[in-house]
Amino acid sequence: MSTQLLLTPILSFLKCETPVSWIQKAALPENLSPLLIDHCNCELKAAQTAMFLLRKYAVDAESGKTLLAWAKPYEDFVYQKDRDIGQFLLRRAQKNAAIGELTPNAHFAKAPELIAKMVRLIKEEFHHFEQVLALMHTRGIEYQNMNAGRYAKGMMKQIRTFEPAALVDKLIAAAFIEARSCERFAVLAPHLDDELNKFYVSLLRSEARHYQDYLTLAESIAETMSNSGTNKKPKKISNQSVKEDIQSRIALFATVEAELISMPDSDFKFHSGTPK
Repeated sequence: MSTQLLLTPILSFLKCETPVSWIQKAALPENLSPLLIDHCNCELKAAQTAMFLLRKYAVDAESGKTLLAWAKPYEDFVYQKDRDIGQFLLRRAQKNAAIGELTPNAHFAKAPELIAKMVRLIKEEFHHFEQVLALMHTRGIEYQNMNAGRYAKGMMKQIRTFEPAALVDKLIAAAFIEARSCERFAVLAPHLDDELNKFYVSLLRSEARHYQDYLTLAESIAETMSNSGTNKKPKKISNQSVKEDIQSRIALFATVEAELISMPDSDFKFHSGTPK
């Protein structure tokens, strides 16, 4: 599939394209290190977000422990002061994560669907994290743990506080974040060296699928759950009311996301807005 064909639904989903000024700043050699460091953090945060959704909604307590054990080597690396990227990558190569069986939450009808999509996504995000780390290592760029920027915080502010609306909103927000990542990889790749160009182009297919998976889950879950919450047996609600609700929430997040991308931003990150 061509890049343009892959991006067509994403560009239709997003309400704006990345500002040219952001691309120009991201392409500057002096900004390569902060760009890769933030990208690396974004890959880990994406895996952690998917894992949080699984633990909160889709699996039993024992499976939750299994997920935590899966994430532990990555989180240990991120939060320790004396990091060794080479040793970490070597250990991860020697021990390819095998997660085993996860037991679905018996009270959540869509748990198996959520598990299937999120486990695949987590595996890919962890792998991307390792790939970016390896690129940084060969270029002599030290890893740094970075806090979330204005973009992520702005998206999270829109999430409703009651279930199942909160879950649906989290999935929609994640769909937009993945869609924007895909769009940014595509527009940035031609401005980078050959190695990074090929790497970013190689990420497009998985990022595009992640956006579709999150959006599909949001629509599917909303169709089978009522406002009684995710810990009770889901009830059927009318498809028409669900469709209208989903589209209104998508429209809201689209507007907020476009504003965050278009507004002046003093902080330069992978998902930051127009540079001041």
